[in-house]
Amino acid sequence: MKNCKIGLKALALTGALFALSGCSQKFQDVQDTMSLALFGIDDVVVSADTVNDLPYASLYAKTDNGGQAFMVLGYANPSMSNLADPTNHFQLKWLSATGEMLVTEHGRIVKTINLLGGNLSASYSHQADPLALGLLKGATPHVWTRKVDWQPGYHAGYTLESRFQLQGENTLMVNEKPVSTVHVIEYVHAPQLDVAFENEFWLHPKTGHVIASIQTPAPGMPRIELTVLKPFSGVSQ
Repeated sequence: MKNCKIGLKALALTGALFALSGCSQKFQDVQDTMSLALFGIDDVVVSADTVNDLPYASLYAKTDNGGQAFMVLGYANPSMSNLADPTNHFQLKWLSATGEMLVTEHGRIVKTINLLGGNLSASYSHQADPLALGLLKGATPHVWTRKVDWQPGYHAGYTLESRFQLQGENTLMVNEKPVSTVHVIEYVHAPQLDVAFENEFWLHPKTGHVIASIQTPAPGMPRIELTVLKPFSGVSQ
C-alpha cells in the first residue's frame, strides 16, 4: 500500500475486489464478510490465505458485547500532530461495510465514528504517546498524560493519566501463526471522574509495533479488542 491517502468507498457494494481477484470464491467470501455490520452477534473468522491475498491492511475488532468483525484499512493520512515524525506517523482509518470507523495512531484508538454506545471524538496531548516513541526503548517514559472528548453527552477535555508496566513475553496466534509479543498494561486514571481502567497492548519484541490490544477509548465506553492481521506496510501501526 502506498504511503498516501487511500480510499475505499462502500466496501461491501463495490466490485473492486472482484476486479483484483478474477471473481474467485475466496474474494466472494471476503465481500460477504465485509457486508456484515461491525460488531455483530457472531464472530467473523477470515482465513490466512484470504487475508494475505487482499491488497489491503486488515484487522479484527471486537467489543465487550459484540462479535468479532473484520475491518479493512480505508485511509492512511499523515498525522497533523507537531509531535509526530512526518515521515513515519500516520492516522490509519479502519472501515466497516456499514459506515463504522476506527482511527488508530501507532496502535492506539484515537477516534471512533458511528459505533453503538458512544464514540471517542478526539484524543490529544502535548506529550508524545510512549507507543509512538517506542515503549520498549530504554529512554521512553512510562508515564503519559492526555485529554479526551467523547459522546454521548458533552464530555470534553477530560484528563487521562497513564502509567505503563511491562508484563513479560507472550505468544499469540495471529493470522493462524504463533507470534512472539511483549505484553504491556497501561494503567489509566481519570482524576476528574475518579475512574480507573486498564488498557493492554501486545508489542512486537523488536519493533515495538502494536500487534494486538484491548482498549477503553474513553471512560464508560465499551472495551475494543484489536488484532492486526496484515499491517500497513512501511510505517508504524
